[in-house]
Amino acid sequence: MKKLIVVADWASDSLNCAEIKIAVEGYLKNGSTSNIIFVSSTPSTIQTSFLVNQLVLDTERFGQPLETVIFQNTDPRLHTNNSTMKAEGAKPIIIRLQSGIYLLGPNAGYDFSMIKDKVEELFEYKGINEKGQFHSRDLFSRISAHLMDYLEDELELEEVAVDVIPDFKGYYVGHIDNHGNIKTTITQENFKGKYEYEDLVTIKINNTTKKAKFVANLFGGTPGELVIYPGSSGRSDNRFLEISIWRHFTEENPTTGLKEFNLPKIGSSIELLS
Repeated sequence: MKKLIVVADWASDSLNCAEIKIAVEGYLKNGSTSNIIFVSSTPSTIQTSFLVNQLVLDTERFGQPLETVIFQNTDPRLHTNNSTMKAEGAKPIIIRLQSGIYLLGPNAGYDFSMIKDKVEELFEYKGINEKGQFHSRDLFSRISAHLMDYLEDELELEEVAVDVIPDFKGYYVGHIDNHGNIKTTITQENFKGKYEYEDLVTIKINNTTKKAKFVANLFGGTPGELVIYPGSSGRSDNRFLEISIWRHFTEENPTTGLKEFNLPKIGSSIELLS
C-alpha cells in the first residue's frame, strides 16, 4: 500500500483530518495499515502549489516516489462567481509525475502549477458524483484509496493535455513558517546576474517597501538586519529565497520578516524595485 500525503486548506482542523482518514481507510483493502500524513495549507492556491512542490522534491530526493500519493484539496471555487447547486468544485485531475508519484485533487488556480514541468501523464476523472459539501471526504477519498492500492486502472480516466494546468508566473509569498520567515517564489536563478551578495535589494510586498541585504544564509548579515537569502525550500541547486531577520531572542522587541512587512497574507505579490 502506498503512503498518502494530504495537503489541504482544512487540514488544521482535527475533525476534518479524522473524517478523511476514516473515509480513506474504509475504501482501502486493509485500512488498518494505512500511512496518512496531513499538511495544512490556506485557501491560497499559491501556497498549496508551493507546499505540493516541496513535498514532491523531498519525496524524490529522500523518499519513495513509486510508493507515494499526494492529495491536495484547496478549492476556493475560483471557476465561478455564481451559486452552485451541489457545491461543484474545480475539475478533479489525476497526475503521474516522471518520478512515479501520483497526485490528485481539484485543478483550481495554481494548485499544480509548480510541478507542471514534472508531469508525465495527466487525466481528468469522469466518475465524480457531486453529492456532498465536503468533497475531500465525499468525492476524493475513494480515488485516494484506489491509487494507494495500485488500482488506478479501475478509475474512469481520460487523458488530457498538461495545458489545463496554468503556468506559474511572478513572485509571491509562497509560505510563512512558524518563525515568521517569508518563503518566496523567487529563486536563486532569478537573482543571477542582477544581484551579488551584500547588495541591498528593495522589496515591496503590498504597500510596504523595505531594503534587505542579499546574503548567503539567514546568519550572513548581523543580528536585527533584514536579509534575503537562499532558504531551505526548492531545488538543492536553485533554492527559493527567504526574507527574515537573525534574532538572538534576547531582544526587547524581537521582530521577524513577517512583522517587517506588516503581516502580509500568503499569496501576496512581491515586487523587486532595485
